[in-house]
Amino acid sequence: MTYRRLGYGLLLGALGAALAVVAAAPGGASSTGVAAQSGDGMLGGAGFAFDPYWPKPLPDNWTLGNVVGVAVDSRDHIWIVHRPGSLNQQERGADADPPLAECCRPAPPVIEFTQEGDVVQAWGGPSHDYEWPQSEHGIFIDHLDNVWLAGSGGNDSQILKFTRHGRFLLQIGAQGEGQGSNDLANFGQPAEIDVDPETNAVYVADGYGNRRVAVFDADTGEYRRHWGAYGNVPTDDAYTYDPDAPLSQQFGRPVHCATLSADGLVYVCDRVNDRIQVFQRDGTFLDEVLIAPRTLDFGSAFDIDFSPDPEQHYLYNIDGMNQKVWIISREDLSIVDSFGFGGHRAGGFTAAHSLAVDSGGNIYVGETLEGKRVQRFVKQ
Repeated sequence: MTYRRLGYGLLLGALGAALAVVAAAPGGASSTGVAAQSGDGMLGGAGFAFDPYWPKPLPDNWTLGNVVGVAVDSRDHIWIVHRPGSLNQQERGADADPPLAECCRPAPPVIEFTQEGDVVQAWGGPSHDYEWPQSEHGIFIDHLDNVWLAGSGGNDSQILKFTRHGRFLLQIGAQGEGQGSNDLANFGQPAEIDVDPETNAVYVADGYGNRRVAVFDADTGEYRRHWGAYGNVPTDDAYTYDPDAPLSQQFGRPVHCATLSADGLVYVCDRVNDRIQVFQRDGTFLDEVLIAPRTLDFGSAFDIDFSPDPEQHYLYNIDGMNQKVWIISREDLSIVDSFGFGGHRAGGFTAAHSLAVDSGGNIYVGETLEGKRVQRFVKQ
């Protein structure tokens, strides 16, 4: 089902954190940066200002559910995917039959915004042509402006590819057919997607059910390879994170992002293990950084993107438990700064989940659960 509407028309203070960088070498292989959990200080040179005017109010009495993916395309337009089904009866009263109130109706799940915050188009939903996710999760816009979507529902073992206008192109995997972390055809509640323009490969953070990165051909859907933490063969053994135990040789669940840098490295969000691991394209492990490593429950490594300079000097990680953005030097994986605070106030974070950066260095953060919004932080 497709809907379109064309042409709809505080600087954060007391931020950052006292940080420590600690060297470690699990298996003798890596130098590990660690972000300490401590009080807030002033954000250093990399300041960001909350933009209270972005986005503009949605058209057609629309409202957002859980925002579970944010991406930026070649036009510098911002895309989100949200979960219309996460809205409760009071939040979608106008959609009831008969209506319960004048407000509101669920927006279509995929929405494209301009830099000014206007809605360009919105589309998405079930069809006979493909298997729409039970629970939307993750969006990526590739170098050809194709739109990739993942889903984290219990039976979601597929990813989808569309044109920017919502025309279906490809499904990899079949819903309900996942066979675990070494399946060569299906996924296990995949979380996020990235596409390598040099090799035409789609990298899948797989996922909430599996514990791996899986790589497929972006045109044919043919399997290429997969790997687990440190490049190991992944297992599906039960696991609970313990910050006082040796670092796990397997990813936890979920593997929440697999994001490529401009120089072809793959950065993987091992969310509940509070770390980001770095690999070559073939799965060779290079390094890792620990993010607030005493964080339990959902963990700290949710989603990442890079600064827009040619060398991509900085890595930004959204942390949905500590409710902040960590700023990391790509050169040595040291934690150089952070910003953010928890709460429903404008500019704060409630269940911060997804992050993307535009060509001007502005950061967009999507919030799930009770957050149900996307916010922009302007690079100063």
